Amino acid sequence: MASKQETFVIVDTGCANLSSVKFAIERLGFEITISDDFNIIAAADRVILPGVGNAKHAMANIKAKGLDKLLPTLTQPVLGFCLGMQLMTDSSVEGSDNHTVDCLGVIPTQVLPLASNGERLPHMGWNTLVNLSNHPIFADIAEDEYVYFVHSFAAPVSQYTIAQCQYGSYFSAAIAYKNFVGCQFHPERSGKAGSKIIKNFLTMEKSTLESFSL
Repeated sequence: MASKQETFVIVDTGCANLSSVKFAIERLGFEITISDDFNIIAAADRVILPGVGNAKHAMANIKAKGLDKLLPTLTQPVLGFCLGMQLMTDSSVEGSDNHTVDCLGVIPTQVLPLASNGERLPHMGWNTLVNLSNHPIFADIAEDEYVYFVHSFAAPVSQYTIAQCQYGSYFSAAIAYKNFVGCQFHPERSGKAGSKIIKNFLTMEKSTLESFSL
């Protein structure tokens, strides 16, 4: 269990329903702060990066706050939710008329239109996690566990994929590199499984995360 001295921060990017993420964490018995203050974010033991909307708008907000300079330098564990995960990649075409939007570049992959192969978009609702890695974020999470998705863009399966999902084709349900972890789904909307993933992130030893090799 995380010590009482540890501090947790939700990054206020100006493009997310921050209260739902905060409530999900508080229901687990943890206190967390919402902030865009550089000093508070940099000093936190864990950082959560949520996001809704599209990458072009979100990156504009992040740059306006100067967070594009801070976030890639963080060395503590950082967890991205949905668009927050996508913003961790090198680039996205979402919201840009298929022109590339430069993202934070902390996980070396990209975000492309979801290859749904005739399935209705957006991919919205419950779907299963498959091909789970042994990443500590998935401790005690079963194969084929249901989680909640809302998206039309996705990161392809790559060496940075730690869980997959299938909707017309396989895509990255979660990605990770070093101290950065991203979930394409919404853990805060994903019932017991989502709560367990959040708790795993808040309580995992930093050394465990650092020792995980892709």
